[in-house]
Amino acid sequence: MSVNYTEEQVQYMKDLYSANPTRETVEKLSEEMNKSVKSIIGKLSREGVYQKTVYKTKTGEDPITKKEIVENVAGILDIKPDWIMGLEKSPKSDLKRLWETLEEYESNGQDNLSGYQLVWKEEV
Repeated sequence: MSVNYTEEQVQYMKDLYSANPTRETVEKLSEEMNKSVKSIIGKLSREGVYQKTVYKTKTGEDPITKKEIVENVAGILDIKPDWIMGLEKSPKSDLKRLWETLEEYESNGQDNLSGYQLVWKEEV
């Protein structure tokens, strides 16, 4: 079996990447060592130092699916998510606004809900 990286190269990669764990560092290592970016990432992963890039939305938030939002809303309302799964067809921004509003009501407690009453009837 051939060796792609010497011990010195591996240590250099680990040290450089650990000091600055970014895609730019991986690309720099790729150029310096004349290896592909995938090869560098693979080796750093096997060495246990590679940190996968965390995807963020355009607004800088963690991504969340409509289904997850609907499940969160169902949790707040203490109902089965299947009962409101049709909400997944709504615009995501509207679902997020609904979820945030319900979270706010929940965190404020019953006293701040004057004039509001949620009534759910379970289908038999």
